[in-house]
Amino acid sequence: MTTRHLKRLWLAAVLVIAAGMAGARIQSSAPDAVLPIGRVDAIGFTVSDMDRAVAFYTGVLPFTKISDREASGRSYELLTGVFGARSRVVRLRLGNETIELTELLAPKGRPMPPDARANDRIFQHIAIVVRDLPEAYAALRRHNVEHASTGPQRLPDWNPHAGGIGAFYFRDPDRHFLELITFPRDKGDLRWQQKQGSLFLGIDHTAIVVDDTDRALQLYRDVLGLRVAGASENYDVEQEHLNNVFAARLRITALRASSGPGIELLEYLAPRDGRTAPADLRANDVAHWQTTLVAERLDGLLPLARDHTLALVSPGPVGDLPGDGFLLGALVRDRDGHGLRIVSQ
Repeated sequence: MTTRHLKRLWLAAVLVIAAGMAGARIQSSAPDAVLPIGRVDAIGFTVSDMDRAVAFYTGVLPFTKISDREASGRSYELLTGVFGARSRVVRLRLGNETIELTELLAPKGRPMPPDARANDRIFQHIAIVVRDLPEAYAALRRHNVEHASTGPQRLPDWNPHAGGIGAFYFRDPDRHFLELITFPRDKGDLRWQQKQGSLFLGIDHTAIVVDDTDRALQLYRDVLGLRVAGASENYDVEQEHLNNVFAARLRITALRASSGPGIELLEYLAPRDGRTAPADLRANDVAHWQTTLVAERLDGLLPLARDHTLALVSPGPVGDLPGDGFLLGALVRDRDGHGLRIVSQ
């Protein structure tokens, strides 16, 4: 083997190691993405009782209502994949980020599985950034909010890319997972370093559990063009108590579009007993989440469905969307069952 070949092998090995290092700030653009995403819009989920949900998100949490409307009709049926769908849809804002709550007035779907766990692939949450974690936790305690973690956790300093991050998992009235998170000075976006003013600042990311990170990256990075913004491997007692999963060891990959909250991939290296998402999960089930991704065009959608990169819920791009301000849209699922509403303006 020549010296040149040895140098190339050495360089390739260095690049692989660097890319796999916990928390490495990897800038991975995808100029050849099949369906490039310009931004992440609202993160949405289904609720069973809209008035109760709005009271929680605007009372216990300080979200602000920005719209409240009903949606129905043929286009809406096709978009959601629910025949006869009639919904009440409420958008709420915290900081610069928006969530979208949907109550199916008809037909009603299934409640959240009572035994849903943080390592099941049905899992998704939003990470709400707070200025002071103990103060925010105390505010939740005053409202008797249901714990999902055993209590607030501070990730250990031995992990250079997660050490000092504080976090706590809890649940809303429908038992959706939510997270409070706070960042030390050397981590997170600069706007999360605010030490005065509002206690609740905005949404940093939504997190989803995946079975295989590399396979998920083939979609989110290579097809949708999101850049990898960081990676880490988290374990130890603090991570176990945060996720409420004994002996948890996670591979975590942070993805970003040009704007909007991030998407975080959570792969449980241990334990490997997380359950798959139900094959018949529908948009009227309370366990349904959908992350709205804005693309310039949707031409690449159907080829992705034909090669099974994505699973269509809508039969294809749907026009005449009610009240969203988008020209076309389609609801799809990734290979782990997570809902993505891909839209075009």
